[in-house]
Amino acid sequence: MSHAFRARARRIESVVDAAGNTPMIRLRKVAADVPDVEVYLKLEYCNPGGSVKDRPALQIMRDAIADGRLTRDKILIDATSGNTGVAYSIYGAALGYRVQLVMPSNVSQARKDITQAYGTELIYSDPMEGSDGAIRLCREIVEREGDKFFYADQYKNPSNPRGHYLGTGPEILAQVGDRITHFVAGLGTSGTCMGVTQRLHEHERKITCIAMQPAEAMHGLEGMKHMPSSLVPEIYDPARPDEHMTVTTEDGWDMADRLAEEEGLHVGHSTGANVFAALEVARRIGRGCVVTIACDRGDRYFAPMRWEKHYEW
Repeated sequence: MSHAFRARARRIESVVDAAGNTPMIRLRKVAADVPDVEVYLKLEYCNPGGSVKDRPALQIMRDAIADGRLTRDKILIDATSGNTGVAYSIYGAALGYRVQLVMPSNVSQARKDITQAYGTELIYSDPMEGSDGAIRLCREIVEREGDKFFYADQYKNPSNPRGHYLGTGPEILAQVGDRITHFVAGLGTSGTCMGVTQRLHEHERKITCIAMQPAEAMHGLEGMKHMPSSLVPEIYDPARPDEHMTVTTEDGWDMADRLAEEEGLHVGHSTGANVFAALEVARRIGRGCVVTIACDRGDRYFAPMRWEKHYEW
């Protein structure tokens, strides 16, 4: 029996225990032009909820249960474009807590169906207002009926980056150790970038951490935020990353296609943007080790959230 098989074949008591410890894969074909740089993709879609959002959602719930903010007579509510909502739904069902989610009505049907399968109640916001509209509507609901809810508030809750500080960051160091020279993460709530960066900056050797965001206000990289034109998450600290960069929608989508065709990795477009940015960094440094995040799988974006490249925003 191989070591890799033994590592995967663990026995657990609950789906809650399946979160984290995700694998990391070296990208060789899309990174063939930078042979002296190891480029790794951490496959966060291997979490039970299928995305990187399992970590902050579960950490938010665990911390709130521990300090009494989330009790059996409270409903967990939050605004989400989808992946965090899937995670809340899974762990809410597993831990025995009711969940209500506010999301734009035009999120993919798959995400609506998945969350409702766990008994989650959905409240839809204006599709033209995107994730910011969902945040505003959620805050209005909590302001009116606050006593019945635990407002998870992933954009403000320090448990969001804490989940990555305690989990994703240490796992990256365990998987690539002192070889890592650079880390790249896209910005949505910014929890992944903030939490992992904090942990990597504590490492004994310098690791350059880079925040990436969409190049345009109107973009097709679902789950990511163009910070200058968005409600900026309170957990976001622009001074924490060492560098900042942008990626266009076209480059993110094209890289997602390449990852499927050349690496056998069917990922979402935010992952495509992460990898595009990581390869830009790899070409610039010439030698080193760059790690980035596979946020989720591509099958959640088939329909109706289809972005046509010929469309003019």
